[in-house]
Amino acid sequence: MQALSRGELLAEVLKLRRGIRAHRGSTEHELCWHHPQLWGLLPEATDPVPVVPSWPEFLRGCVRYRQSLDEQLPDAPRTEKPYPD
Repeated sequence: MQALSRGELLAEVLKLRRGIRAHRGSTEHELCWHHPQLWGLLPEATDPVPVVPSWPEFLRGCVRYRQSLDEQLPDAPRTEKPYPD
């Protein structure tokens, strides 16, 4: 790893914070998306291709993720807003 100046370190911290805040701001259906722009903030030049589960396993994971939100955030606001086409 290369040594960074104080200014370069500060710029890197600010860039990472912006990326984390943007991801943290994800809500509703945005929570389920692939986020390569977040990984692109890292200094390693990679373009990882995800291993995608079969549909039944993928949907099972989505249901489990949604259940975990109920467990971890039982008082979070809910919406009936449909997924945009």
